[in-house]
Amino acid sequence: MQINRNGGASPCIMSEIPCKCRGFCFFFIAFYGIDSKILAYKDMINQLNKTISTQTELIQSLQKTLEADRLEKENLHQQIEYLTKKLFGTSSEKRKNINGQLNLFDEAEQEADPTWEQELPDDITVPEHKRKARRTHADLFKNVPSCNEIISLPEEERNCPTCGTQMECIGKEFVRHEFRFTPAKGKVVNIYRETYKCPECAISEEHPDDQTFVKAPVQEPLIPESYASESVVGWAMHQKYQNGLPLNRQEEDWKQLGVPLSRATLANWIIYCAENYLRHVYDYFHRQLRRRKYLMADETRVQVLNEPERNPKTDSWMWLFRSGEDGLPPILLYHYTETRAKFHAASFLQGFSGYLETDGYQGYNNLPDIKRCSCWAHVRRYFTDAIPKGKEYDYSLPAVQGVQFCSKLFDCERYSKAKNHTAEQRKQFRLEKEKPILEAFWNWLDQQRPTKGTRLAKAVNYAQNRKDTLMTYLEDGHCSLSNNLSENAIRPFTVGRKNWLFSASPKGATASAIVYTIVEMAKANDLNTYKYLTYLLSQRPDAKMSDEQLEQLAPWSETAKANCQN
Repeated sequence: MQINRNGGASPCIMSEIPCKCRGFCFFFIAFYGIDSKILAYKDMINQLNKTISTQTELIQSLQKTLEADRLEKENLHQQIEYLTKKLFGTSSEKRKNINGQLNLFDEAEQEADPTWEQELPDDITVPEHKRKARRTHADLFKNVPSCNEIISLPEEERNCPTCGTQMECIGKEFVRHEFRFTPAKGKVVNIYRETYKCPECAISEEHPDDQTFVKAPVQEPLIPESYASESVVGWAMHQKYQNGLPLNRQEEDWKQLGVPLSRATLANWIIYCAENYLRHVYDYFHRQLRRRKYLMADETRVQVLNEPERNPKTDSWMWLFRSGEDGLPPILLYHYTETRAKFHAASFLQGFSGYLETDGYQGYNNLPDIKRCSCWAHVRRYFTDAIPKGKEYDYSLPAVQGVQFCSKLFDCERYSKAKNHTAEQRKQFRLEKEKPILEAFWNWLDQQRPTKGTRLAKAVNYAQNRKDTLMTYLEDGHCSLSNNLSENAIRPFTVGRKNWLFSASPKGATASAIVYTIVEMAKANDLNTYKYLTYLLSQRPDAKMSDEQLEQLAPWSETAKANCQN
């Protein structure tokens, strides 16, 4: 109802007829209007709350994006520092403590062993000894043939400058030593053999037709229908697998000597001799290796171009298996496979029972009859890589603390070796001195909460995932703390690979594995590699040889030492 100026009733807004409610509708409409506004305000508030919620979610999302960008930037910065350090920094992981600088183990050692500093100082004192005299020329060139060269006056200058009488030589004096080099020379040897007959049988009347002829024995050629000799093939092997000189460069060297030996010919010679002769010695080494109780292993990539049904750019693998620190003559074997699959390691080590020291590759896990030992040098390397540039001695950083724990373990090992501990003594020493450090390390590691994706997180996860195998070395004093011996043994292959880049075929890669084995076996046993290669090729090892005969060809045998040492 509406009220007009005269106080009369106007038609109600709800209808066109005059309203008789006398004011009731006015109050109803007023109340209804207030309630509508409240509802409108509630709708507005709800809408604003939704907007605020949406914007809050957007802000949180943007904050997460910014945090992710910050972490990515930080990780990229760490990656740049890491790569820069790898390119231009030192490759050594050794670190020195700075005088006056706080050390992590000032506190952590108390938990590990309070007597550590007294019994295991950083600097090991060795007994007094006489300093070795400087090497003389005679010592330096003791294995090099020598001769004397006499410098004489020309005949026309032997007359006395005073009276013209011819002078006589009254002696000579030493002037200097000189080391001279004669470049390699090749020669063609025409081999003949003599034939003998019995003169009595030739004139015998009883048996005029039964004459006896005997020919001098001649060894079969190294390669059928080839002019190759042990010296040439051995030199080609020595140059490639010892000196890292690829066959194409050897081809140029042979041209300088007037011999057109192509790289294909050299490759065929190497493959043939590896398959037919050196393979039998290699298999003997393999059998001897599996009889050992402590082994080490490592692997690296190799490119092989003509593998069946595989892309030439696909990586193949060269494995290195070697004996550990068991006190016996070292054995090192290279092994080529197309893939890095676990069954390759299991197949190669079939029959072996003992401890196997490796890096972190999961393919060595759960091999039958094998206890795996993981490498502490790799743990230290991960923490070292996580240290920011210029913060190597900031002991407040977790990465530096991780390196400190690992370094203390290596200090223990050096001390044990300096004391010439036996295997049993080393085991007891490790339980007394190293185990407390390990327990402190694992407790410290459990407290770390590194940012996901950082190098520190990778280091922490790497160690935590291998805790059991990192503790295995405590079981036996022959086990090693690190896998450095196998890494050092595989390094000649990686250095050579930078020069010759790839193998043309699986047969070539297999031959390379065999020859690398022979070369590294000679080096490990202090033999001249070239002499040892030519010695084996001259002996023509074959499948009919017994293990006793092959033992005489091993680099630790007295026969091999007599023929192949410098």
